[in-house]
Amino acid sequence: MSEASAIIHAKRVKAVLRRHPWIFSGAVARVNGDPADGDIVAVRDEAGKFLARGYWNSRSSIRIRLLSWDESEEIDRNFWQGRLQRAIDVRHVENHIHQQGTPNACRLVNAENDGLPGLVVDRYGDWLVIQALTLGIAAQKARLVDLLAEMLNPAGVYERSDVDIRQKEGLPPETGVLHGSEPPDLIEIDENGRRFLVDIRQGHKTGFYLDQRENRAIVGDWFRGDEHASERVVLNAFSYTGGFAVYALGSLVKRVVNVDSSADALQLARRSIALNGFDTADDDFVEGDVFQVLRTYRDMDRQFDMIILDPPKFAHSSQQVEQAARGYKDINWLAFRLLRPGGILVTFSCSGAVSADLFQKIVFAALMDAGRDAQIIRRLAQAPDHPIALTFPEGSYLKGLMCRVW
Repeated sequence: MSEASAIIHAKRVKAVLRRHPWIFSGAVARVNGDPADGDIVAVRDEAGKFLARGYWNSRSSIRIRLLSWDESEEIDRNFWQGRLQRAIDVRHVENHIHQQGTPNACRLVNAENDGLPGLVVDRYGDWLVIQALTLGIAAQKARLVDLLAEMLNPAGVYERSDVDIRQKEGLPPETGVLHGSEPPDLIEIDENGRRFLVDIRQGHKTGFYLDQRENRAIVGDWFRGDEHASERVVLNAFSYTGGFAVYALGSLVKRVVNVDSSADALQLARRSIALNGFDTADDDFVEGDVFQVLRTYRDMDRQFDMIILDPPKFAHSSQQVEQAARGYKDINWLAFRLLRPGGILVTFSCSGAVSADLFQKIVFAALMDAGRDAQIIRRLAQAPDHPIALTFPEGSYLKGLMCRVW
């Protein structure tokens, strides 16, 4: 059977030649053959010249996700194994060189940025967690799990394909054991010598915010050596399971106040903080809407030496950017009002639709409305195990600013 092919409009060929991995529906002039959703198709220009090869999905606005620009390369078992091996090998090298202690948690495959569109693989101790975000990857899931089991010999492979993007691919959410043993309720991981408990079944993303690893270390080092560290109070907003809190407490600050809407997340934060040997008070954990809690603190004239804002994604698409901007502005305005002179704001956006430039403008607008002055002292981004392909700028989703506020 001859290979089905998608013919691309002449005006859209340039993006394919630049190796961007997405082809949208409007770029497809016609299809030769009758590919089923998930099938591999050749991509050709209007003259029939080969451009690339990828997997097809008629139900998605992204019709084709590209895998290879080499006409001689077959998308077979060797292809998938080679791409997995390349991604895993560089993580092992980077962990050895750049990480401290005995880290046993990292992202092994970062989707398009590792040449595997739609596939995420994270390691937590002896378990792997995978997300099959697209129909093309879902079609290959059994093969990919077999390869990962063969290559890494994990205790188990657990699926967390329960994210909204699958709806756009015409896929239902799926979770559960795909290989090996059922994972324990909580998995203990080591990150730069800090210990954390991770719930890979119910936790955010695949259980933990691995992309914030370096940023947590920066926060943890900030008050180290500060002769007034024992007087410093940190507000950790959208605290989740206390990742930033553990690092901040390690610099011997007086206290960290953790605010989150999830009682379960706060309970796990208590456990991870205690696991690292720190004593905390009950009022260091505040369950509630962060916007409302911070307004209450403002009305009480509470002040902090550092405020960390790591909210969930406010914009899931370009249509939501304006609404998201209002949310980011509001929360940063509140933070500027609550910081002592000389205090530090560490603020993030993980919304890919909000660019780094726009995010800085939003924070600037919040500063102006708060009537404060500030300096950017550091720009923050995702950890190295979440690389960004130069051909795929959309891979740069996490952006942050560390500001000194007067």
